[in-house]
Amino acid sequence: MYDLIGDIHGHALPLKQLLAKLDYTEKNGFWQHPERIVIFLGDFIDRGPEQVEAVLIAKAMVENNAALAVMGNHEFNAVAWTMPNPDKPGEFLRPHTERYLRQHQVFLEQVIEGSALHQEITNWFATLPLFLEFPGFRVIHACWHLPSLKILAPFLDTQNRIQPQAWPILGAKGTETFEALETVLKGLNIELPSGYGFDDKDGNFRNEIRAQWWELNGLTYRDLAMVPPSAIEQIPHIPVPDDIVPGYQSDKPLFVGHYWMTGEPEPLTPYIACLDYSIAARNTKSLTKGKLCAYRWQGETELLRDRFIWVS
Repeated sequence: MYDLIGDIHGHALPLKQLLAKLDYTEKNGFWQHPERIVIFLGDFIDRGPEQVEAVLIAKAMVENNAALAVMGNHEFNAVAWTMPNPDKPGEFLRPHTERYLRQHQVFLEQVIEGSALHQEITNWFATLPLFLEFPGFRVIHACWHLPSLKILAPFLDTQNRIQPQAWPILGAKGTETFEALETVLKGLNIELPSGYGFDDKDGNFRNEIRAQWWELNGLTYRDLAMVPPSAIEQIPHIPVPDDIVPGYQSDKPLFVGHYWMTGEPEPLTPYIACLDYSIAARNTKSLTKGKLCAYRWQGETELLRDRFIWVS
């Protein structure tokens, strides 16, 4: 059976506390359980105080068959930061702009950019699959979106990992493949009707919203919008067309991270659980009491509230 763990974001101490709470012990250099396996949902790095240690804990578990992991958007970005852009000599797949450096700088300082350890970690990130599918459940970092997964399929190997030659293709902004990758790693964006928009937390005007794609038909743009509370009144309260949001109509549970949930962990729907409960928020002013959250799956086809386990 499996224990699924949400976004860690460089918080190694809560990770060790959560593993201990799940009855894993550290032996022979890695955390392990005699009967169970962890599945990490990605986003090991950025924001937190112990980023290298958090990665090395997860990496050792995966390499010793005590865990599996999928790629998060932060792992993709970390690899793309180091990978030369073949179409723009002297540049990288993830441009080294001030904005992107600010997002990634703490990790680069902790790992020492350009070091052998930095290379080792990004090489490992590049081997992580985009998703996992088992007879009883599925795992992806942000969004199980079948049209996007179909677009990405030719660029993945048999273990759902990005093929080495495909990185420049998937990293090329403005392409269908880039948008498909953004959807599965960052969530589904939907365009607002003409004339509508809002200012994001950085003051940038947006005419599309990150959507709660797991919801089904009959909802409005405002119902689905994942925007700052200050912006919600700018989102129109008009119905979203039925073909825009795919929902998730399946009897196979799905586990995601990414979305910075708050409150007491519980399923989003009977078949979907988000395990990102904002552990990194304890370092911000906007949220407090973030949690590192896990779900202890025991074979159930409908998700149960009492299977969530967390540390604060």
